[in-house]
Amino acid sequence: MLRLAMPMKSPSSPAATAVEPGVTASTLGDPLQRRQIRSDDLFSGRREVLIEHAGEFYALRHTSKGKLILTK
Repeated sequence: MLRLAMPMKSPSSPAATAVEPGVTASTLGDPLQRRQIRSDDLFSGRREVLIEHAGEFYALRHTSKGKLILTK
């Protein structure tokens, strides 16, 4: 089981203004920039989402202590 503890911080730069849910202006047009997705947009009120990667599924859980846990 892989565990990720990821602090969730909001971008503070003006370039990080959201242009659509889950995507920020700083990620548009620059292939070297990482895409930023707000966890609220990803989870949509749920505690767990399934992610398909390379034909396999992973569960990403938001814990009651605010941590993210990724399991295969």
